[in-house]
Amino acid sequence: MLSVKDIQTVYFIGIGGIGMSALARYFHSLGKHVSGYDKTPTPLTRQLEEEGISIHYEENLELIPRQAELVVFTPAVPATHAELVFYREGGYTVMKRSEVLGVISNSSFNICIGGTHGKTTTTSMTAHLLRHSGYGCNAFLGGIAVNYQTNFWSDSRNVAVIEADEYDRSFLRLYPDIAVITSMDPDHLDIYGTEEALQEAFVDFSKRLKPGGTLFSKHGLPKAMALKADHHFTYSLQNDAADVYATDITMHDGSYHFSVVVAGERLDGFVLHMGGMHNVENAVVSIAIANQLGISLEKIRAAVEAFRGVKRRFEYVIKNREMVFVDDYAHHPEELRALINGAKTLFPGRKCTVIFQPHLYSRTRDLAAGFSESLNLADEVILLPVYPARELPIEGVSSELISAAMEPGKVVVVEKDHLLNYLRENYIPAVNQEFGALLITAGAGDIDTLVNPVKMLLESK
Repeated sequence: MLSVKDIQTVYFIGIGGIGMSALARYFHSLGKHVSGYDKTPTPLTRQLEEEGISIHYEENLELIPRQAELVVFTPAVPATHAELVFYREGGYTVMKRSEVLGVISNSSFNICIGGTHGKTTTTSMTAHLLRHSGYGCNAFLGGIAVNYQTNFWSDSRNVAVIEADEYDRSFLRLYPDIAVITSMDPDHLDIYGTEEALQEAFVDFSKRLKPGGTLFSKHGLPKAMALKADHHFTYSLQNDAADVYATDITMHDGSYHFSVVVAGERLDGFVLHMGGMHNVENAVVSIAIANQLGISLEKIRAAVEAFRGVKRRFEYVIKNREMVFVDDYAHHPEELRALINGAKTLFPGRKCTVIFQPHLYSRTRDLAAGFSESLNLADEVILLPVYPARELPIEGVSSELISAAMEPGKVVVVEKDHLLNYLRENYIPAVNQEFGALLITAGAGDIDTLVNPVKMLLESK
């Protein structure tokens, strides 16, 4: 098997991806020579460059390292990519990101957190609890932890907290000692074909647990009886039929105060400064993991209260009496449902407007009805065109597929370039100054590039 310690030069094709950049930072932290390619500069690639990692933005064989001992690529890169073709045909060691994570996790104690949604926040929260408490861990996150402004950190303790990605069946290369399954809602059907096949992949993920391993799965998941683990616990937001659940939840100034019951034992005094009841549920399983690892209740409490969230996961952009502006990565109907319900519960009485950018033509086609149903929970919806990512257009699939099934008069489709003007002329004049407004931007495409312009527009008015 590949040995990380023997490799000195690593090249990444698609280095700007959230998972790829975490791996790049891992190798960079070990003193390896790391460089990479990506299609366009982003805030994340600029951060990597500031950290000393060389990146170029054109598909150019003149710019690649010929001495690369390991080439890592993401499945989002087309197989015809000139650099990828060169390395493959040249006999270089070329591996998917998931394969490299498998190599890294083969020799450590691993906490692997999977699910079609909820996994990034839960992974970040769990890693934060271990770091803040002094327990220590290496962290490979699918988002930027606000506390540390990074998606990777290292530690001398041989424990890894890893976001287990189901896309391309990547998580089936990991070796968990503790595994979490947050959800199995249909997604990535371009990969799996059917919801049943996706669920079977999560069953297979549970079978990856090492002997004596522990599985925490959300209470009520499909295929629950088929999940395999020597030690299996279910968790829930408030359902006391689960082994782990929250109780006595109260809200105060946008924060949650609650207790957690773990296998009959009540742990009191938790405060979470992050919006959305679904994030209390994410905290429940993170607390259970920290408790199982023997971290003291006092340290867990302090770590939960200190957690500042994950960028683009219920992230407050503006929060004052007149305007609450939340940005979120939600790109699945169930994520949107949790996001909108959570925001409306925290800020009742405010008109809730959601700006949503659908991600992928295939996901829009497969889940259009679910998107329409979830978005109908908002008072007003502004839909942007579908962000294609790795896909070519599919005939008959557009944002209008979602808007057509929504309540009349509630939704408008606006071109991305026209959004600021639309907000200036239509949204801002209608804001109710007495009760205040609640604005949400959501999506996994490039809608994040609009967050600061929208913030500046709102603050100028």
